[in-house]
Amino acid sequence: MVAPTAKLSVSRKALVLGISRGSVYHKPPLMSDADLKLMHWINKLHIEFPFAGSRMLQGWARKA
Repeated sequence: MVAPTAKLSVSRKALVLGISRGSVYHKPPLMSDADLKLMHWINKLHIEFPFAGSRMLQGWARKA
């Protein structure tokens, strides 16, 4: 990426990187521990049962 000490404006840095200027300022929200735990659980199930679709995973989540 572009060094923070580079004497370039934000607009110029965004242009060099090929991204929009708004995305330079955007900070993604932090995820809660519960959300991360759920995502990890879904990923584990998906790896173990790759044939399972969203409906099947939803059914398993309701039973758990």
